[in-house]
Amino acid sequence: MNSLRWLDITIIIVYMVAMLLVGRSFARRQTTTEAYFVAGRSIPAWAMGVSIYATLITSITFIAYPGSSYAGNWSELVPGFMVIGVLILVGTVIIPFFRHAIGMSVYEYFEKRFGYTARAYSAFAFAMGHFSKMGFVFYTLAITVSSMTGWNIYFVMIATGAVTIYYTVIGGIEAVIWTDVIQGFIKVIGIVVCLGWLCANMPGGIGAAFELAASKNKFSLGTVDFNLTSKSSIWVMSLYGFFFYLQKYVADQTLVQRYLIAKNDRDALRGVALGALLCVPAWVLFMLIGTLVWAYYQLSHEVLPAFVDKPDKIFPYFLTTKIPPGLAGLFMAALFSASMSMLSSDLNCLSVVGVEDYYRRIRPNTTDQHRLFVGKLIVAICGALAVLVAVIIAWKSERVLSLWFITSSIVSGGLAGLFLLAFLSPRANRHGATIGIAACLLFTTYATLTSGKDRVLDFGAWNFPWAGVLIGVVAHVVLLTVGYLASLPFAADPAATRAMTLWGWLDRRRAERGN
Repeated sequence: MNSLRWLDITIIIVYMVAMLLVGRSFARRQTTTEAYFVAGRSIPAWAMGVSIYATLITSITFIAYPGSSYAGNWSELVPGFMVIGVLILVGTVIIPFFRHAIGMSVYEYFEKRFGYTARAYSAFAFAMGHFSKMGFVFYTLAITVSSMTGWNIYFVMIATGAVTIYYTVIGGIEAVIWTDVIQGFIKVIGIVVCLGWLCANMPGGIGAAFELAASKNKFSLGTVDFNLTSKSSIWVMSLYGFFFYLQKYVADQTLVQRYLIAKNDRDALRGVALGALLCVPAWVLFMLIGTLVWAYYQLSHEVLPAFVDKPDKIFPYFLTTKIPPGLAGLFMAALFSASMSMLSSDLNCLSVVGVEDYYRRIRPNTTDQHRLFVGKLIVAICGALAVLVAVIIAWKSERVLSLWFITSSIVSGGLAGLFLLAFLSPRANRHGATIGIAACLLFTTYATLTSGKDRVLDFGAWNFPWAGVLIGVVAHVVLLTVGYLASLPFAADPAATRAMTLWGWLDRRRAERGN
């Protein structure tokens, strides 16, 4: 494909320099772990909300959503709608509960309920899942940028990684939040650029595109048939989306950490609500872009070249060949920002987990300054390893990535189920939780290895029978159910554990209102 023009390259360079400068502007304020990990709990609600939006809209969203709607319909959008339902359920209870129940790590809560084993497991599961995602994001970003510009794929990965690691190491969570704010606005510009060009240049006008897309059911959200074997079923995607975002909001450090950086409970709720309300329209617009790109090629009768052989390649090809100089650079900056916002957030959260959930346990008598140094070191090491993983994937092919995804999906399953067990049942105890975790691991191992067309194991009629996206849903239910039943033969934990459940939280609220 064509290389980017000088104006586009200038825009990308200016963007990268701006990220470095933002990181440096916060460097001197990172003098304690409280500042480095939760920004002294002083971030305004609107900035927190934009940061959540920027973190959830990744480069995968930029490529996969348009590719999905180009090739099919809008069924992949259904899970995103579930974020609103989850927010309504957890917003008024979980957010204030976490702000008063934990310090910096969400996995501290699991230790208070079920002991350190549950904390270590849940923190490890989070780290495995997010570390695999970081390597994948570096890889997909580099593949996309290389296809659009001709730049060396390894150069793109290393350069992007170096900038992201640098501003995250020196600037802490404040640099992450405020670069996210900038990156969030850049993403909006990228969306507007693409939609504006498509509306202005659509053969036959934008009305013709909508009419053609509607006639081909391109706006369909899937079938309403209750068929658990098909990803095209609205029921399947709704279940998947509900439990995916439930785990995000109750057991994912990247989101729970956002609750903790707000000034007060009300600001935390407002920020989380704003983040969700920004994400849903963005997901819709990315789907719309993919549908309009499909309509453009249908109406123009333009033949795609042979190397554009997958849906995920369509949108990058369209950008490279159609978007004029300057505007293409703006979208490229948006693409970089989509990756870097998620990567910087994950790096800071992995640092929190490393320091709070593991290092302080191993060396409890260290000073805060020492832990701050270790936190920065973890950011640098994890960032470098994520780049290395991406390089290995590019070098050895995506088989390495598939193996890692199988492993991480097995380990990271069930965290929402573990939270529900801890939060809803005062009767649940550490013995039951441990058995529930073991049952969840056994189930996810079986289901992951026996599902899909390229299954690793084939047990015939005993293979996992439903759509692969439901593995996580069932894993949560398995952990919750087995964990509760396995708790019954053992003595209940002390009554003080009730304070760490929904019922204890409701008791406190009633007492506060009575006073």
